Amino acid sequence: MSLQYSDPEIYQIIEKEILRQQRNIELIASENYVSKAVLEAQGSVLTNKYAEGYPNKRYYGGCDYADEVENIAIARAKLLFGSNYVNVQPHSGSSANMAAYRVLLRPGDKVLGMALDHGGHLTHGHPFSFSGMDYQFIPYFVNRETELLDYDDLEAQAIVHRPRLIVAGASSYSREIDFRRIKMIADMVDAFFMVDMAHIAGLVAAGLHQNPVPYADIVTSTTHKTLRGPRGGLILCDSKELIMQINRTVFPGIQGGPLMHIIAAKAVCFKEALNDQFKLYQQQVIRNAKTLSNSLQKLGYYIVSGGTENHLFTVNVKKSLGITGKKAEEILDLVGITCNKNTVPFDDEKPLYTSGIRLGTPAITSRGFKENEMKEIARLIDQALKNSTDNAFLKQLRREVYALTDKFPVYEG
Repeated sequence: MSLQYSDPEIYQIIEKEILRQQRNIELIASENYVSKAVLEAQGSVLTNKYAEGYPNKRYYGGCDYADEVENIAIARAKLLFGSNYVNVQPHSGSSANMAAYRVLLRPGDKVLGMALDHGGHLTHGHPFSFSGMDYQFIPYFVNRETELLDYDDLEAQAIVHRPRLIVAGASSYSREIDFRRIKMIADMVDAFFMVDMAHIAGLVAAGLHQNPVPYADIVTSTTHKTLRGPRGGLILCDSKELIMQINRTVFPGIQGGPLMHIIAAKAVCFKEALNDQFKLYQQQVIRNAKTLSNSLQKLGYYIVSGGTENHLFTVNVKKSLGITGKKAEEILDLVGITCNKNTVPFDDEKPLYTSGIRLGTPAITSRGFKENEMKEIARLIDQALKNSTDNAFLKQLRREVYALTDKFPVYEG
């Protein structure tokens, strides 16, 4: 029996979510729209199969086809990122990071990671995260004046603290990261070097950002975001010794059975990313982010670090308009523009309120939006934030948003 009849309550909620995704302008930088092929693989009968272990070394029978799927996913990921070894089983980017830390660190070890309010991620040492609980994370920062990653300060901190590991990667840093430079710093203090490229994996795959694989001991990633695949994790490295430890740590260390339907969907997205069209898509993602950033800047908004070189940027709305990021997020949601509140460097607002909003272009680019649409979105954002108490005007803006999104269906047919 189909979902519509077996569980109409859930079916109707999903239908509402389909409509929301179609009608809203999606600017959350970590979200994207997967292809119908990825959806089909993710919703396949592979969800029925338990396959604890690894290809040709399973703990259950009947894994012949599960082995084929996982081997294809591994081979495609190796080709995509130029890595000798890959583990495609992590259920998320956070679990991929947990596995990497457990391989490289002992409890209480010192780690340098980018401060969350400067662009880092929860799993890079936030005290409420397992990373901050299990290890002694020391944050590094952007420069107060330029809001760019301060490599000289990072080097100085590395010399003082002598960490066992340096973690690079970010969730709201809009500039390219020089992995080669950080690798030199790590070597200087005899530290391991790990890169979490979750946000920029699609740009790396397309050759539009420096590839961390040649420099890092371990590279982790998600498979959604810019990579445009299912929600899941990925670990890459070039060391046979390390991959053996990684494999043991992922299973049985922190996970049980792999999600074979998700691994199949990962394989599909890796194949899509190997296509020349994927590079054109990523180029457009960057062009769109730059156009949206520049357009907002011309309207008087303060853009953290002055612009972007990737798929996202942060707007300091407190400095621009005197409102919190939380308030800006709520106003934009009223007109059908979805984003998230975000801290800015040296933020004096609490994390639940923040001084900024983070805007990203992967999802809208997947729909076919280009530069002209970015300028229109900037106008809509500006008009909404500057007329937030005029309910009739906000309703009119929402109609304009829906008229725009109607031209770009998420899924044809």
